[in-house]
Amino acid sequence: MDLLTQEEYRALAGDLTLPVNAYIDGGYRPAASGKTFATVNPATGETLAEIAACGAEDVDFAVSKARDAFEDGRWSRMHPSERKDILIRFAKLLTRNARELAVMESIDSGKTIFDCETVDIPETIHCIKWHAEAIDKIYDQVSPASDDHIAMVVREPIGVVGLVLPWNFPLLMLAWKIGPALAAGCSLVVKPAAETSLTTLRVAEIAAEAGLPRGVLNIVPGGGAEVGEPIGRHMDIDMVSFTGSTATGKRFLSYSAESNAKEVVLEMGGKNPAVVMEDAENLDRVAQHIVNGAFWNMGENCSASSRLIVHRDVKAELMERIAIHARHWNVGDPLDPEIRMGALVSETHYNKVCGYLDQADDVAIGGKAENGFVEATVVHIPGNDHPLAREEIFGPVLSVIEVGGFDEAIKIANDTDYGLCASLFTANAKRAIRGARMLRAGTVTVNSFGEGDISTPFGGYKQSGFGGRDNSLHAHDQYTQLKTIWIDLSDDADEAID
Repeated sequence: MDLLTQEEYRALAGDLTLPVNAYIDGGYRPAASGKTFATVNPATGETLAEIAACGAEDVDFAVSKARDAFEDGRWSRMHPSERKDILIRFAKLLTRNARELAVMESIDSGKTIFDCETVDIPETIHCIKWHAEAIDKIYDQVSPASDDHIAMVVREPIGVVGLVLPWNFPLLMLAWKIGPALAAGCSLVVKPAAETSLTTLRVAEIAAEAGLPRGVLNIVPGGGAEVGEPIGRHMDIDMVSFTGSTATGKRFLSYSAESNAKEVVLEMGGKNPAVVMEDAENLDRVAQHIVNGAFWNMGENCSASSRLIVHRDVKAELMERIAIHARHWNVGDPLDPEIRMGALVSETHYNKVCGYLDQADDVAIGGKAENGFVEATVVHIPGNDHPLAREEIFGPVLSVIEVGGFDEAIKIANDTDYGLCASLFTANAKRAIRGARMLRAGTVTVNSFGEGDISTPFGGYKQSGFGGRDNSLHAHDQYTQLKTIWIDLSDDADEAID
């Protein structure tokens, strides 16, 4: 899809019809309380719409409708090929509405239209289609039992699932969760982030148009205390999948323990290292990967390369090349397709990032922040104990730590509460494999920055999360229960029947 001009995108934004109400049981409805909250364009400060501010009563209603849908089998017991066909139609309708969704996502989140058009929306569609195609291709198992028995191991949908989304990739994280959850046959109650509810609400309507039965996908917007906690504590929700901060993720463990011991899958924060050794080849290419990893999506990315751990022998040259590539990460109007960094998602988050900038004593590149926008920033820090090395900033700030050898680099890389992603740059194959094994992270890239693709599992070690993985066939496992069916074929069994 060819990109439009800034003026054309602004015109489209002005013509959008924005969804404002919860989507429950196949239709839009206001919050039971009648309350609303403002969703704001972070690039302009303009209030875009007043969204239904749901609460526990709305969660109860959504869960009851999701339970009805699950128990009567309108989706959970539909033939796998029929579920696949509906999700394929869903992906096609998302494609048809891609530009509308891209513009809506940009104005609601501050993300650049360039990223929305070229990355987020295409990958969202691909994710739905990929999991749809897997529905009728995942086989159950027969265990190696004796001739007198047949033992089947089958997957069954886990039931009613609560999905709690982050604000940094609203559509893509929605797809990462509803793709495998719907493929498994579950019914869903989704809480979008309060900052970025619009596209999730619109997608529910598109899913219904594709033929998804009512009650299967329910969207309940609102605050964490008003909607997130009631989902976490609900006695009739079988499982919660959460993506967001580590502090909030831990609360869902408490909610589960204090309610019905529902399963909880957590994908949380990161403080991801990029390790560059003295033998790394093509430092210009290395710099491109480092900059992309640090500044993509304004650094509002749990897998962002926020710590550069670099060997002293190549540090000076690498920093020169990083400075060159950082210039291309310009800041400005997210609806300008030439812009690579938009606004941070909210005033609250902007102030948080600025607070970290205030702690930077040695700024090598950037450092300017104004009116919700923060430019690409690189800071030197004396060691891994500095707050800029320990805490997740979630902004376009790259902290640089100098090291003198491989073992020191790996030790510092692993010296963190998190373990989501890591990158290692080296020309030595043995060191690359050894280092990738030693790095304590769920995804380790060698001589590149990335998260893998839809076919590879994504999730973390330590306080970056546990309980399951997004993406790949492994993502389906977290939305299913394993059941063993043991059938006795022995002669004694026949005699008992007689």
